[in-house]
Amino acid sequence: MSDPDARNNGAPNDLFGNLPTASSPLPGNSERDAPAPGSRRAIREAAAREAAAREAAARGAATRDAAAQEATRRGVSASGSRTAPEPAPSPASESAPQTAEVPRRRSSHVALERGDDTAAATHPLPLWESDAPRVDAADPVPADPTTDAPTSTESDEEADAPHLHELFAPEQHRDVPKKRRGRGCLIGLIIMLVILGGAVAGGFAIWGQYGDRISDMMGWGEPKDYEAGIATGEALVTIKQGDTGEPVSIALYEAGVTKTSSVFYDYLIDEGKAVTFYPGVYALQQKMTAAAALEALQNPENRMENTVRVAEGGTVRSTLPQIVDGVGIPLEDLQAAVADPGAYGVAADTLEGWLFPAVYTFDPDVTAKGVIEAMVARTQQSLDEVGVSADDAQKVLTTASIIQREGHTADFDKVSRVIANRLDPANDETHGLLQMDSTAQYGYGLNHDGPVASWPWESVVGDDNPWNTYVHPGLPASPIANPSHAAIEAAANPADGPWFYFVTVNLDTGETVFSATYAEQQAAEAQYRKWCEENPDGGCY
Repeated sequence: MSDPDARNNGAPNDLFGNLPTASSPLPGNSERDAPAPGSRRAIREAAAREAAAREAAARGAATRDAAAQEATRRGVSASGSRTAPEPAPSPASESAPQTAEVPRRRSSHVALERGDDTAAATHPLPLWESDAPRVDAADPVPADPTTDAPTSTESDEEADAPHLHELFAPEQHRDVPKKRRGRGCLIGLIIMLVILGGAVAGGFAIWGQYGDRISDMMGWGEPKDYEAGIATGEALVTIKQGDTGEPVSIALYEAGVTKTSSVFYDYLIDEGKAVTFYPGVYALQQKMTAAAALEALQNPENRMENTVRVAEGGTVRSTLPQIVDGVGIPLEDLQAAVADPGAYGVAADTLEGWLFPAVYTFDPDVTAKGVIEAMVARTQQSLDEVGVSADDAQKVLTTASIIQREGHTADFDKVSRVIANRLDPANDETHGLLQMDSTAQYGYGLNHDGPVASWPWESVVGDDNPWNTYVHPGLPASPIANPSHAAIEAAANPADGPWFYFVTVNLDTGETVFSATYAEQQAAEAQYRKWCEENPDGGCY
């Protein structure tokens, strides 16, 4: 057994010699055996209790009452007292009146310096549980109107209960400020509109290029081909030397064989047909399917031997090769035959306008002169039927050739009136200038090759040739095409009207607007330009 006085045997200067051992009771009143509120031991025990309480609340292992009982069981202080421990009196304050310390709610923001017992004594730790009436953590504790300090005797766990309640409360009880998303929503809307606009623009571009094919595949719109089994009547189709699928497709449409100008060509492409077309005139039917038309063109029995078809609105230059294809006469022989108009009784420098548009069938031994003679005679027959004298024949044919090139059959008599009104020297609108595009194109084309659309328009209307009615007043130097009987009749019998202008505003339907003033003509031209913009492949130039 150790000697209790052994601690006095140390060195006299040992500072720790007189300290009591851990098992020795502290000096003082036995009624004050509880540890001082500000001691490190009390702090450690309080921290342990707080951690245990928070852990129990987070796990939901027990209700607040169970947590309080657990805290009570473990003990609030080392002595197990359930009353608030009073701070140890200092010698300086022993004689001072005792003032009850008001329990405070512990704040996690109060920092206690290590070893600072004075600070701990000044700010005693709160109680976990007291003898005061229990206050529910969910109810607010009213403040004492005479002091800033709270008067509630709530335990430390109960003081923390509101914090736990806020932590585990349903979401709708928490007033969380929402972020302002106005700018983000606006940016998102702009991006969505840009994407949508791009999709729409792309859709229009795709539809403009592939709309017809999409409609065909989906079965939308009107079919481009006739139904099988409805073909009727007769239609003559002229195939020229060197013609391929596209010009043949147009010729079939113009003859009334197919429903559209492209259906035959599209059929060749879609079916992968490689076809050689032989020149000549073919007897087909009207309202045939593209497949039936191809089969008919490949049948030699449908080709008319020694037959020539002269097209309306054609010229001498374009007609001679058709004669070669129809009857096999050399081109040089035909060119020599048309070089002398007087040989056929024509008082003109050229046979332009005198090769009547019709279908001719000749004997196998026909000559070049015999072919030209038959065509001139047919023109004279038409003039006689209309009642045109020999003196007026050239003028009527010239007027009729312009009508043929400029108008549609239903408007021939109106176009004739426009020409007559413009030729009147007393008019103040055009001062005798016809200003017909067809005449300027004819004169320019005599010395220039290539399609009309490739010619610079300023050069065409500015070229000083005797056929350009933009430069020279009156009629051109000669007819500019082969007029039909309907055109000859309209030239001799114009309609009544005040018109000086006309323009076709729809190339698909042939709709034409006639105007008496230039202002009206400008409005009609704007209508035509709009149609061209909406129909880039409609044939405008």
